[in-house]
Amino acid sequence: MLAIIAAVIFVIAFLLDITGTATNVVFAPASLMLLGLACLALHTAGIGTGWYASARRRRRLLTWPVLMRPSREPA
Repeated sequence: MLAIIAAVIFVIAFLLDITGTATNVVFAPASLMLLGLACLALHTAGIGTGWYASARRRRRLLTWPVLMRPSREPA
């Protein structure tokens, strides 16, 4: 999720730089680039990368062996 946010911030910074739009210091292309790089750093550190996927994966790992056990009934 943070990688997508960083991509959007980079596009906005690129468009501001290309058009030469005069903005505040906060919304300058260099400031937006640093914000995008911070989002990418958090993404590569593992923050914001599928918060819900780990809970589903954990639940599957706990129930999978139970479902795959051979039955103890005689054939």
